[in-house]
Amino acid sequence: MFEKLGPAEIEKRSFEIITSELEEKGIVLDPVNELVIKRCIHTSADFDYAQTLSFSDGAVEKMKELIRSGAYIVTDTNMALAGINKKKLESYGGKALCFMADEEVAAEAKDRGITRAAVSMEKASKLDRDIIFAIGNAPTALIRLHEMMEEGIYTPKFVIGVPVGFVNVVASKELFLDSDVPYIINRGRKGGSNISAAICNAVLYNM
Repeated sequence: MFEKLGPAEIEKRSFEIITSELEEKGIVLDPVNELVIKRCIHTSADFDYAQTLSFSDGAVEKMKELIRSGAYIVTDTNMALAGINKKKLESYGGKALCFMADEEVAAEAKDRGITRAAVSMEKASKLDRDIIFAIGNAPTALIRLHEMMEEGIYTPKFVIGVPVGFVNVVASKELFLDSDVPYIINRGRKGGSNISAAICNAVLYNM
Protein backbone atom coordinates (compact mmCIF):
# COMPACT_ATOMS: atom_id res chain seq x y z
CA MET A 1 0.00 0.00 0.00
CA PHE A 2 1.14 3.55 -0.74
CA GLU A 3 1.48 6.04 2.11
CA LYS A 4 -0.92 8.95 1.69
CA LEU A 5 1.23 11.91 2.59
CA GLY A 6 1.34 15.61 1.74
CA PRO A 7 4.49 17.27 0.29
CA ALA A 8 5.86 18.38 3.68
CA GLU A 9 5.19 14.95 5.16
CA ILE A 10 6.92 13.25 2.24
CA GLU A 11 10.05 15.33 2.77
CA LYS A 12 9.99 14.75 6.53
CA ARG A 13 9.59 11.02 6.03
CA SER A 14 12.37 10.98 3.43
CA PHE A 15 14.80 12.59 5.85
CA GLU A 16 13.78 10.13 8.55
CA ILE A 17 14.59 7.26 6.19
CA ILE A 18 17.94 8.84 5.30
CA THR A 19 18.82 9.26 8.98
CA SER A 20 17.84 5.67 9.72
CA GLU A 21 19.83 4.23 6.82
CA LEU A 22 22.91 6.26 7.72
CA GLU A 23 22.70 4.84 11.24
CA GLU A 24 22.36 1.33 9.83
CA LYS A 25 25.50 1.91 7.78
CA GLY A 26 27.34 3.15 10.89
CA ILE A 27 27.90 6.56 9.31
CA VAL A 28 28.09 9.47 11.73
CA LEU A 29 27.95 12.90 10.09
CA ASP A 30 29.53 16.11 11.33
CA PRO A 31 26.54 17.99 12.84
CA VAL A 32 27.67 21.24 11.19
CA ASN A 33 27.56 19.71 7.70
CA GLU A 34 24.82 17.15 8.30
CA LEU A 35 21.90 19.00 6.72
CA VAL A 36 23.84 19.74 3.54
CA ILE A 37 24.89 16.12 3.15
CA LYS A 38 21.40 14.80 3.87
CA ARG A 39 19.82 17.17 1.33
CA CYS A 40 22.27 15.95 -1.33
CA ILE A 41 21.30 12.37 -0.49
CA HIS A 42 17.62 13.37 -0.54
CA THR A 43 18.04 14.93 -3.99
CA SER A 44 19.93 12.00 -5.50
CA ALA A 45 19.07 8.91 -3.37
CA ASP A 46 22.84 8.35 -3.38
CA PHE A 47 24.43 7.68 0.00
CA ASP A 48 27.95 8.08 -1.41
CA TYR A 49 27.64 11.80 -0.67
CA ALA A 50 28.02 10.97 3.01
CA GLN A 51 31.59 9.91 2.20
CA THR A 52 32.62 12.12 -0.71
CA LEU A 53 31.25 15.58 0.08
CA SER A 54 34.14 17.68 1.41
CA PHE A 55 33.96 20.95 3.34
CA SER A 56 36.66 23.51 4.06
CA ASP A 57 36.88 24.61 7.70
CA GLY A 58 33.76 26.53 8.66
CA ALA A 59 32.37 26.32 5.12
CA VAL A 60 28.68 26.28 5.99
CA GLU A 61 28.94 29.22 8.38
CA LYS A 62 31.04 31.16 5.86
CA MET A 63 28.40 30.59 3.19
CA LYS A 64 25.71 31.79 5.59
CA GLU A 65 27.72 34.94 6.33
CA LEU A 66 28.02 35.67 2.61
CA ILE A 67 24.29 35.15 2.06
CA ARG A 68 23.46 37.43 5.00
CA SER A 69 25.68 40.11 3.50
CA GLY A 70 23.79 40.01 0.19
CA ALA A 71 26.10 37.82 -1.88
CA TYR A 72 24.99 36.61 -5.30
CA ILE A 73 24.96 32.96 -6.33
CA VAL A 74 26.24 32.34 -9.86
CA THR A 75 25.53 28.95 -11.44
CA ASP A 76 26.90 27.24 -14.53
CA THR A 77 23.51 25.96 -15.69
CA ASN A 78 19.99 27.33 -15.92
CA MET A 79 18.82 24.07 -14.36
CA ALA A 80 20.71 24.87 -11.15
CA LEU A 81 19.44 28.44 -11.32
CA ALA A 82 15.87 27.16 -11.53
CA GLY A 83 16.37 24.91 -8.52
CA ILE A 84 17.69 27.52 -6.08
CA ASN A 85 15.19 29.13 -3.73
CA LYS A 86 15.55 32.63 -5.12
CA LYS A 87 12.87 34.14 -2.88
CA LYS A 88 14.80 33.09 0.22
CA LEU A 89 18.07 34.35 -1.23
CA GLU A 90 16.53 37.67 -2.21
CA SER A 91 15.23 38.15 1.34
CA TYR A 92 18.88 38.71 2.28
CA GLY A 93 19.52 41.07 -0.63
CA GLY A 94 21.13 38.52 -2.94
CA LYS A 95 20.31 37.19 -6.38
CA ALA A 96 20.87 33.97 -8.29
CA LEU A 97 22.32 34.41 -11.77
CA CYS A 98 23.43 32.32 -14.74
CA PHE A 99 25.18 33.72 -17.81
CA MET A 100 25.26 30.56 -19.92
CA ALA A 101 22.47 31.77 -22.24
CA ASP A 102 23.91 35.29 -22.51
CA GLU A 103 24.42 36.15 -26.21
CA GLU A 104 27.63 38.10 -25.55
CA VAL A 105 29.05 35.20 -23.55
CA ALA A 106 28.21 32.76 -26.35
CA ALA A 107 29.77 34.98 -29.00
CA GLU A 108 32.96 35.55 -27.01
CA ALA A 109 33.31 31.86 -26.23
CA LYS A 110 33.01 31.04 -29.93
CA ASP A 111 35.54 33.71 -30.93
CA ARG A 112 38.08 32.54 -28.37
CA GLY A 113 37.45 28.83 -28.83
CA ILE A 114 36.68 28.23 -25.16
CA THR A 115 33.57 27.15 -23.28
CA ARG A 116 30.70 29.44 -22.35
CA ALA A 117 31.17 28.27 -18.78
CA ALA A 118 34.69 29.72 -18.70
CA VAL A 119 33.52 33.05 -20.14
CA SER A 120 30.60 33.06 -17.70
CA MET A 121 33.05 32.91 -14.81
CA GLU A 122 34.92 35.88 -16.22
CA LYS A 123 31.69 37.84 -16.57
CA ALA A 124 30.66 36.99 -13.01
CA SER A 125 34.04 38.08 -11.68
CA LYS A 126 33.27 41.62 -12.85
CA LEU A 127 30.13 41.91 -10.73
CA ASP A 128 30.45 44.39 -7.89
CA ARG A 129 29.26 41.88 -5.32
CA ASP A 130 30.61 38.89 -3.39
CA ILE A 131 29.88 35.71 -5.34
CA ILE A 132 29.13 32.15 -4.30
CA PHE A 133 29.89 30.03 -7.36
CA ALA A 134 27.64 26.96 -7.62
CA ILE A 135 29.21 24.72 -10.27
CA GLY A 136 27.39 21.48 -11.00
CA ASN A 137 28.10 20.76 -14.64
CA ALA A 138 31.18 22.37 -16.19
CA PRO A 139 34.68 21.55 -14.94
CA THR A 140 35.94 24.34 -17.23
CA ALA A 141 34.18 26.81 -14.93
CA LEU A 142 36.24 25.61 -11.97
CA ILE A 143 39.40 25.53 -14.07
CA ARG A 144 38.89 29.14 -15.23
CA LEU A 145 38.19 30.34 -11.70
CA HIS A 146 41.43 28.74 -10.54
CA GLU A 147 43.34 30.21 -13.48
CA MET A 148 42.10 33.69 -12.57
CA MET A 149 43.36 33.12 -9.04
CA GLU A 150 46.77 32.09 -10.36
CA GLU A 151 46.82 35.12 -12.64
CA GLY A 152 46.13 37.34 -9.64
CA ILE A 153 43.06 38.94 -11.21
CA TYR A 154 40.26 37.41 -9.14
CA THR A 155 39.69 35.26 -6.07
CA PRO A 156 36.20 33.83 -5.49
CA LYS A 157 34.65 34.19 -2.03
CA PHE A 158 33.16 30.68 -2.07
CA VAL A 159 33.08 27.71 -4.44
CA ILE A 160 30.57 24.89 -4.59
CA GLY A 161 32.30 22.44 -6.91
CA VAL A 162 30.17 19.44 -7.84
CA PRO A 163 30.41 18.99 -11.63
CA VAL A 164 29.43 15.56 -12.89
CA GLY A 165 31.10 13.57 -15.64
CA PHE A 166 34.31 11.99 -16.86
CA VAL A 167 36.57 14.56 -18.57
CA ASN A 168 38.59 16.84 -16.25
CA VAL A 169 35.90 16.51 -13.58
CA VAL A 170 37.94 14.99 -10.74
CA ALA A 171 41.02 17.14 -11.37
CA SER A 172 39.01 20.38 -11.60
CA LYS A 173 37.47 19.76 -8.17
CA GLU A 174 40.82 18.98 -6.60
CA LEU A 175 42.19 22.38 -7.65
CA PHE A 176 40.37 23.98 -4.74
CA LEU A 177 40.99 21.42 -2.02
CA ASP A 178 44.34 22.97 -1.06
CA SER A 179 43.38 26.58 -1.77
CA ASP A 180 42.43 29.30 0.70
CA VAL A 181 39.00 29.65 -0.90
CA PRO A 182 36.13 28.33 1.25
CA TYR A 183 34.48 25.41 -0.53
CA ILE A 184 32.03 22.56 -0.60
CA ILE A 185 33.42 20.03 -3.07
CA ASN A 186 32.27 16.54 -4.00
CA ARG A 187 35.27 14.33 -4.67
CA GLY A 188 35.05 11.97 -7.63
CA ARG A 189 32.85 11.92 -10.70
CA LYS A 190 29.44 12.43 -9.12
CA GLY A 191 27.55 15.69 -8.82
CA GLY A 192 25.26 17.69 -11.06
CA SER A 193 23.15 20.82 -11.27
CA ASN A 194 20.61 19.31 -8.90
CA ILE A 195 23.32 18.74 -6.30
CA SER A 196 24.69 22.28 -6.57
CA ALA A 197 21.16 23.66 -6.10
CA ALA A 198 20.55 21.25 -3.19
CA ILE A 199 23.65 22.54 -1.40
CA CYS A 200 22.52 26.13 -1.84
CA ASN A 201 19.04 25.33 -0.57
CA ALA A 202 20.30 23.31 2.39
CA VAL A 203 22.13 26.40 3.62
CA LEU A 204 19.33 28.81 2.74
CA TYR A 205 16.73 26.71 4.57
CA ASN A 206 18.83 26.64 7.72
CA MET A 207 19.91 30.24 8.14
